[in-house]
Amino acid sequence: MAKQHKKTPAKNNSKGEAPKKVFNLRFFITYILLFISTYMMMKSCEKQKLLEAKQKKEQKIKDSLAQLKEKSVTKELTISKDSAGIAKASELIGNFSYNLKVQDQQSDVVFENDLIKAVIAKKGGYFKSFELKKYKTFDSLPLFLVKDNAHFNLKLKTKDGKDINTEILEFHPAVSKEGKNTKISMKLYAGPDKYLEYEYVFKSNDYMFDFNIRTKNLEDVIQNTDVPLHWELKAYRHEKSISYENRFVTQKFEYEDGKVDYLSEMSDEDSDEAKDVNWIDYKQHFFSTFLISNKKPFETVKFKQENLAKSGNDTLRYTKHFYTDTALKPDAGNLSYQMKMFYGPNDYKLLESYNMGIEEVIPLGWGIFGWVNKWLFMPLFVFLSSFISNYGIVIILMTIIIRLATSPLTYKTYLSQAKTKILKPEIDELNKKYKDNPAKRQKEIMALQSKAGVSPLSGCIPSLLFIPIFYALFRFFPAAIWLRQKGFLWADDLSAYESVYHLPFHLPMYGNHVSLFALLASIVMFIQLRLTGTNQSSMPTQEGMPDMQKMMKWMMYLSPVMLLFFFNSYASGLSLYYFVSYSMTVIIMIVIKKYVINDEKIKAVIEENKKKPKKQGRFAKKMAELMEKAEEQKRLQEEMKRKQKRK
Repeated sequence: MAKQHKKTPAKNNSKGEAPKKVFNLRFFITYILLFISTYMMMKSCEKQKLLEAKQKKEQKIKDSLAQLKEKSVTKELTISKDSAGIAKASELIGNFSYNLKVQDQQSDVVFENDLIKAVIAKKGGYFKSFELKKYKTFDSLPLFLVKDNAHFNLKLKTKDGKDINTEILEFHPAVSKEGKNTKISMKLYAGPDKYLEYEYVFKSNDYMFDFNIRTKNLEDVIQNTDVPLHWELKAYRHEKSISYENRFVTQKFEYEDGKVDYLSEMSDEDSDEAKDVNWIDYKQHFFSTFLISNKKPFETVKFKQENLAKSGNDTLRYTKHFYTDTALKPDAGNLSYQMKMFYGPNDYKLLESYNMGIEEVIPLGWGIFGWVNKWLFMPLFVFLSSFISNYGIVIILMTIIIRLATSPLTYKTYLSQAKTKILKPEIDELNKKYKDNPAKRQKEIMALQSKAGVSPLSGCIPSLLFIPIFYALFRFFPAAIWLRQKGFLWADDLSAYESVYHLPFHLPMYGNHVSLFALLASIVMFIQLRLTGTNQSSMPTQEGMPDMQKMMKWMMYLSPVMLLFFFNSYASGLSLYYFVSYSMTVIIMIVIKKYVINDEKIKAVIEENKKKPKKQGRFAKKMAELMEKAEEQKRLQEEMKRKQKRK
């Protein structure tokens, strides 16, 4: 092949002609095959590296979880209560073998009021189950926060070197009344008047209850060192879509007097550590499990969570696995912690009523977005729902009120577009006149707009004011527990996606169902963008500025498709809001265009403004100065170029 390549140019050169390029098919095919094989090798190496990195990460997570499980899953301790058993227990658990001598007739303790039903297990002294009676799962089953899915363990070190894991020992229960409250005492004995006690104090109608941990006369039994506390929970799936629900499931905590932080909702595994922790929350989408120690914060706490719903398969049972490790500080050899627990709904007003800052777990948005939700949208929603029982109608009325309240902003945007449309012929003329001098052209256009009383920013600023409203409502509806399992039209649950048709296949990012509210919102959004695009088509395109016509054309087709895919699996209440909101925007735009804005009147006002002496504003003046400097700099550069050419 190389020999043939040399002969061809020699033949052409003998005739005095320029060498001709000859296409060599074999060389081309060889080159392509070489390129493909090299590319495939590179991809194979990349895949191998990714696979190795993935395997290392998975092994690291497995090792980390194995360590946690070693802490949390202690071995069963089965000892008979006869003399031989007590003697054996004395070897294993020392003074706490006295616990076997204490006689009681009770088994697990059950507490029930109008809101909750709790079962406290003798073994471990912690909840065996905890049911919220006012709520059901998406498939109408009783809703449990705890049901054989939690561990609560203290690790006591005795003075003779023995480790006592409380979750494998039987506590002795006692139930009593304190007025309307019910007190349940769970005691683990180390002597006649020596014990560890878990005390639960339940109110007659509340999700919050006292939880106290104390020891009595154990200073000569246990070491005067920190007592490790391990608490974990596998969060049950409660909602229709586990993948959507899991976006809001995370571990949150307050530390250092008011700072609130959380672990990543999206990571497969995450961990953190904090000092002076006031409360810990195993937060699910609409429910929370709090451990609160405001009076005596936990000095150091380690948090960890594992994502159990990685596949997004809606048949999975759990969302995330939460772990907490901290230590209780003894005082003069004994423990005394007065704490509280809250096992209940994420109702903002309810959580706020406790005045502990625990309402911060509800994701209303940061900064101004949270402020708008807290002080505007939430009160409006509560007010409307106080006399309207159908939450779908509440959403529609709320949307109409918001859109009417913000219609002056829409009017200002349209007015600005109408003024710019009228000036378009004159701006086009200036573009032609100064096509070779961009700085001069921009200066003249700004002078024309200033003289006519048209501000280039007047159409942008109102649109920016919509952003806090848009984002605040985007956060509000998924967090509103009031919408949970409330139906409207074909949607049976406004807090979950609604489905009018089940597809026989699964589309990536879309799902296997058709949400009609999301589809309608996408269609109306397309109509709105088309109307907006019609107005933008008359906007003059200036050099250095984006072509609004092309931008609007892309937005017109891309945005509705993105909304359709994004909201198909979102809460139907949110899709309903956007459908009504876009519909209202279309109606307002048509009304303003046909009955409010009059082009002839606007033109007359512009002509009148041109006759008046116009004082240049600071912004316009500054821009004019910058334009002049740019023009002068350009002139100097051109002069330097001419001088260099002469040389």
